[in-house]
Order: sequence, then structure tokens, then C-alpha cells
Amino acid sequence: MRRQVFFRRFSASAFGAMLVLCLASLALTPTSQADQPAEQAYDHYIGHFGAKNVKPPYIGEIHATYYDGDTDDLLTAGLGKTGLLLAAPAFANPLAPTAAELRRNAIHTNYRAVLDILPAGGYGTLYGPNVTNAGIVTASEGKIPGWEYITYADDGSGRKNVTLMVQVPDSFDPKKACIVTATSSGSRGVYGAIGASGEWGLKQGCAVAYTDKGTGNGLHDLMTNTVGLIDGTRTDADTAGAKSIFTADVSDAERAAFNAATPNRVAYKHAHSQQNPETDWGNNTLQAIRLAFYVLNDKFGSKGPDGSTRVVIDAKNTIVIASGISNGATGALQAAEQDLSGLIDGVAVTEPNAQPRDTRKLKIMQGTTLQPTIGKPLLDYFTVANLYQPCAALAVPSIVNLLIPANAQARCESLHDKGLVSGADLSAWAADALAKLRAYGWLADSDILHASHYALATPAIAMTYSNAHARASVLDNLCGFSFANTDAAGNPIPQDEAFVKRSFSFANGVPPTSGPAGSPGAVNLIYNDAANGGGAGKRDILASSLSTGRTDYALDGAICHRNLVEGEDIVSGDPLSGTDAVYARWIQEGIEDVQLTGRLRGKPAIIVHGRSDTLVPVNHASRAYYGTNQLSEGQGHRNLSYVEVTNAQHFDAFLPFPDYAARYVPLHVYLIRALNAMYANLTVGTPLPPSQVVRTVPRGAGAPPIAPANVPDISSDPAAGDRITFQRDTLFIPE
Repeated sequence: MRRQVFFRRFSASAFGAMLVLCLASLALTPTSQADQPAEQAYDHYIGHFGAKNVKPPYIGEIHATYYDGDTDDLLTAGLGKTGLLLAAPAFANPLAPTAAELRRNAIHTNYRAVLDILPAGGYGTLYGPNVTNAGIVTASEGKIPGWEYITYADDGSGRKNVTLMVQVPDSFDPKKACIVTATSSGSRGVYGAIGASGEWGLKQGCAVAYTDKGTGNGLHDLMTNTVGLIDGTRTDADTAGAKSIFTADVSDAERAAFNAATPNRVAYKHAHSQQNPETDWGNNTLQAIRLAFYVLNDKFGSKGPDGSTRVVIDAKNTIVIASGISNGATGALQAAEQDLSGLIDGVAVTEPNAQPRDTRKLKIMQGTTLQPTIGKPLLDYFTVANLYQPCAALAVPSIVNLLIPANAQARCESLHDKGLVSGADLSAWAADALAKLRAYGWLADSDILHASHYALATPAIAMTYSNAHARASVLDNLCGFSFANTDAAGNPIPQDEAFVKRSFSFANGVPPTSGPAGSPGAVNLIYNDAANGGGAGKRDILASSLSTGRTDYALDGAICHRNLVEGEDIVSGDPLSGTDAVYARWIQEGIEDVQLTGRLRGKPAIIVHGRSDTLVPVNHASRAYYGTNQLSEGQGHRNLSYVEVTNAQHFDAFLPFPDYAARYVPLHVYLIRALNAMYANLTVGTPLPPSQVVRTVPRGAGAPPIAPANVPDISSDPAAGDRITFQRDTLFIPE
């Protein structure tokens, strides 16, 4: 068992430390805290109009490239609206992809990964490169010329290497300066939000500040000892040194022993960096904003008498909107909470993984129903989902059922044998599992989505966040899980060289992940302790549990993850001991490190969330965060609006599935509208819309092309029956 402790969020380089000392001597130290990090010292010392434009102290070498908007561009990598709709372009040599090819395909992959790319779903009519932020459909391919700047931010240890990027479109007007953040969703790389707030910002003529928030596409192949660089190309870890996106902190001897015991494994940055990167998502977002100010002033600043560049674009004359979706939205909220320097003017986000620290005084009523469980941390509710979703899925007519029926039934049987569900038969066990999910905060709106979400997301997220919060090493094989490529039988096999070389373009930072259709390469979740693994492990969906002898989706491993959150054995009720007790304590510390206060420092904000979200349930996230904000910043606080959209769920990219298309509308439409509302609020003073439920209209059987009537606007004056209100300690959500 290994636990490494690296520099935390408030670490500073030597130059940064000198800045702090200078501030103290100049009596310019911020009054809110005496021990501000060097980043905030930078804000106060050199971040004002007329000051020298000095590069932030934690920034490394900046690579700048101009894209002409024809052969290549900022938004579509030269593919345009039409090219994004088509399959990913081929690499000239799959075993030696160029940095330009990797960037092009990374943009193609990430744009499509967060949107419904089908025209019937709204691409090209409601959103897309050819549709303006005002909703006007043009004949343009939507290519946007401009400069792209990319670099690492590090804390002096050489082990963080958070990727930051700023795109400055040619349409940027210094007299109407604006910056929009685009922190990546999920665990994606730096282009992860290009189709979300990135596109809106570029169309608006704003500089867009991106970050991979320390998760990113960091794949370390432990067998070949190869790693990725900032431009996506790969090399030997020793050659890469401090230029690696991520290299697992293991010695050569440790790696050799690990490979001998568990061959063909890989390490991923989010799970195995031992940094608990979520603690820094807000700071990373602020770092990206500071980088944007630096490059903008480097480009547009005036010249001082000594030849230095002087700041002409600063926080006082620039509109800054923190935005993003999912984990990127969390980065925006966390940044707003941490922004002591007034860099951020407003927040506009959708479906944030918001984890409020204290909801003990909060109640949530939907209609006349008091919600039974609210405001739980992500790993808490994910480990519950990881236990019960395969069994619960058998209780409802699931759509896009990617589960293996026999294995889901085995999960029900094993849960019953361990006393974790009750009933006389399979039907009763499944019904009880579903009831447990509802009792733990999921709405009935999520019932039919549990199967697809378990198959595509839940186990790997439970594994990734357990490792991240525990700051566990890849060597630890926490709860018996690891990552590897697999054959058709689920056995670990070596990585496909072509896939690894192109992983910057196609991998997503949280396995399971794969390349384009037909690619043999993949990274899957492996249960090392599988009874049917022959000592080598087995892909989790095909793994048998030692304690049950059934192929039950590795239930023993899911119980282990839940035990570490509960701090006790959920079957026997006994307290944990040994290393499990230590991991449980570290995980609780890790969870506490990422929880939010709900205090946005008075910044105007709008949060949008789909009521049917099964990945990040509203009761645990946006509803709980909004209620916490009302308690902490004043009841009836009008600076925060919460908009809940019916018939919307977490993954717009799932909408091409016909059953999804018939039932759900794209939430992305409401991100655009939220950003429009925030921009209007900050520029001309238009009030933010009141908190409300927006009642959408599903496309229905056969999923005919979507129309504006399916996605009604956010109302500036919603009907009384649609208004979300807060009184005393209770959030009231209309049915």
C-alpha cells in the first residue's frame, strides 16, 4: 500500500513565493486571507491596467499556433459543420500520427462526445457551428480563425502538469473584451468542452480559457513505459520526463514487479495521479482565466517606455463568465467560490457535479413529496448505484439495455444472498433494488436509464473516484480493480499500439474507452480478484465473485467500494480493519476536500439541470447546491437562478439512440440560453430569469425532427406552477 503526498493547491513556485513577499512589503496583501496563493498574489500585484504584463509564475512554455479558418480553425479543426457530422478522418500513418492529426481528431471526438450530432436532434438547426448564439441558422461551415495557446500549469513539483489552453478568435474586440471558461467535462482532455461553452465563447468573439483540470487524457502504458505529451504524441516516460501529461509515480523496480504480477495494465491520470485532482478544479479554472489575461495583453497590450508590454485588458474592463458542463460546471462553481480577486463576473453552467458540504438544515420538496435523501457526495451515491443498478434495471422496461441479462439476474441473486435486497423471487429483488435507488435520491424519471448508465459509466466512475479520493497508487489495485485492454472473453491483453498512439484523440480519461469503430484497442475495467480470472483478472462485466461463485458483475468489488465509503462492512456491519480502514479514512478526507460551500460571493449565476439526470441526480447536485446557496447567502437570493428541465438527462451524446431520442431533449440548447442570459445580464443589465421548471415536449414515437416547440425558452416570467421557490429551510420544486 502506497500513499504519496505532493504539493497541494496553495503551493507556489519560487517566483510565486517572492511575489507573496513583495505583496507583504507593499501592504498589498489581500485582506480576506493572509496566506493567499501565489496565483492570487499575481492578480493583485501585476493584474491591473497599466502594470507590466508578466506571465503567471506557475506557467511553463507557451506554444502558440494560428489557424486560418479555412484549412484549419479553432472550433472544428478545419472539418466544419459537415466534417464533424462525418466519421473521424483517417490518420496517414496510424502508428505515427502527427500532432496536427491528433488535435484534429481530438476536436472531432470531443465535440461529438457531448452533443447529439444528428440533424434530426437539432444539430445544424438549434445548435452547431453554423448556428449563431442567437439561434440564427446560417449557410456557414462555422470555421473560426484565430490563435491557440497551450501550456502546462505546475506547482513546482513537476507532477501536476495541468493542461491550460486559450483560444482567441480573430473576432475578439479588445474594446468589448470577454473571456469564457471551458473546463473539460468528465475526465476529458483539454478539448473536452469545445462543443459546449467553448463553441459559445468563440461565436461570441470571446477568448475561451480551457483546462483539462488535472484529469485529462493521461494514459501511462506500464508495460511499454510510454506516456503522452501535451500535443498528444507519445514517447518513453524517461524521455518525456517533466513534459509528460502523466507518469505514474512508480520506480522502475516497482513497475517491473507490478507488470510481472499483473501484466498489461495501464495507469490513468484521474484515478492514479495521487493528487485527488478535483480539489484543484476551481483553481485550474482560475489559472486558465489568468493565462487568458496574459496572452490577451501580450497580443493587444501597449508598450511601456522600457519596451515591456503593459496591461490594457484587465478584470475591470473584461466580462468573464465561468461556464462548463458536468465536471466542467463543477470547476466553474468551485472557481467562483474561490475567486477572491474578482476575476469572474458571472457563472452559467449545466448539470454540475456539485457536492455541497453541509445540507443538514436543508429540505427539498417536489410537489407534495419530501425527498428522502439529498446532497450526498458523488462517490457516496455512485457506490450505491454500483451495487443496485444492474438488479434494479430488471424491474423496469429499460431502454438501450446494454446489460447481460444472466449477469444482472446473478447480481440480484447475490444481493439477496447477502441480505442487501429482500423478497421472494427475482422480480421482488429487482423491485427492492429499484426502491433503494429511489430512497437514496434518484427520481422515478431515472428508472429506465439505470441499465444504460451502469453499462456505460457507473463502475468505472466508482473505481476512478475511489482511487482519486484515496490518492491511491496504481500499484495498490484498490478493491482489486485495474485497467487493461481485453479480448472477447474479457482477459487482459497487451495494448494495441495503434490505439495507444492515437489515444489522445479517442480516449476519454475514464475507462472504458476505445478508438473509432473497428479499433481493437481499448481500456476496460478489470477485476483482478475474479474467481474466473485464473489469477490474471477478468473484465468486470464478465467477472465472477469469489464469495458467490456467480458471474454477477464483480459484486465483491462493488461491495468493497461501498464499504470504503461507509467505513464498515455493509454485509456484516463490522467495522473495517487494516488497510481497508486506512483507505476508508483517506477517502473521507478526499471527499471533504472537494465539497463546496454554496457561497458564490454574490456573483450572478444560472444553473441548469435535467430532471431525468441519472448520472448526477438533481437531489444530490443542483437542487442541493441551490438550497445550500440560499441558506448561506440569504433566502430569496436573486443572484442565483436554478432552471430544471423536464425530459432532459445527462448525456446528449446518447440521444442518437432511438429510444433516447423519442423521450429526451438536448440539454445543450439550455446551456446556450443560460450563457445568453448571463451575457445580457452582465452587459446590459437584463435580470436573470427566475428559478423555474421548464416543461419540454419529447419528440415521441419515431423521434421526428426536433422543433423549437420541443424546447421552450427559459421564461422571464414563469407561471406560478412552474416557479422554484425557497422558504426558510425548504426548496420547493413544482411537480
